[in-house]
Amino acid sequence: MQYSDIEIDRIIEMAWEDRTPFDAIESQFGIPEKEVIKIMRANMKPSSFKMWRKRVQGRSTKHTQLHQGQGSRFKCSRQKSISLNNISKR
Repeated sequence: MQYSDIEIDRIIEMAWEDRTPFDAIESQFGIPEKEVIKIMRANMKPSSFKMWRKRVQGRSTKHTQLHQGQGSRFKCSRQKSISLNNISKR
């Protein structure tokens, strides 16, 4: 599937954020974790990609199943208004 530059930028931004799980990216864009990894690999410098992969592998906040049962987490009061990419963060 082809994505626009704006969509690729948003996917990369969401993947780079520590607290955004891959499930959120999948629900918004319909792409699984493996596809996100391919997009990251194709659009980042090799050193940046390696650093990102090392950081997110096994991270409980990136994998919803690993994060369950760890108590509540902070949620921004504006989260509802910025979810599903309705407003720009920039």
